[in-house]
Amino acid sequence: MIQVTYPEMRKELVEYLQGLADIEYQKRVWISGDSDGTVIHDEFDYAVHFLFDDTALAHDAHSTIGWILQDASEALLIVALTKSIDGVFEKYGTGLSDAQYIELPEWQSVVAAAEAALLSISEQ
Repeated sequence: MIQVTYPEMRKELVEYLQGLADIEYQKRVWISGDSDGTVIHDEFDYAVHFLFDDTALAHDAHSTIGWILQDASEALLIVALTKSIDGVFEKYGTGLSDAQYIELPEWQSVVAAAEAALLSISEQ
């Protein structure tokens, strides 16, 4: 396995992928605020900020290879995820609540892309 320069950011990415890949988690934590004491607070906006604002993952995932991602296959999975999120934003805007986003038919593509990325990208 290739070591990355920022393993903490990779771990954070994995945590966001876990949330994006799990619709039951989204309903329980993002919508109802019930984290069972495992998470202080989480919401879709946090994942968006990490992917789109705090890192180059959404804009140039390939540039994060060696820093956060290990290889081009991981970058392609992140590109697919961020494109699916962008598609939701282009169609519905960025002002919906988490509850509204997860009810959209297009949300399933976000969840599926996050699942695929999570299967490949580990925090190790």
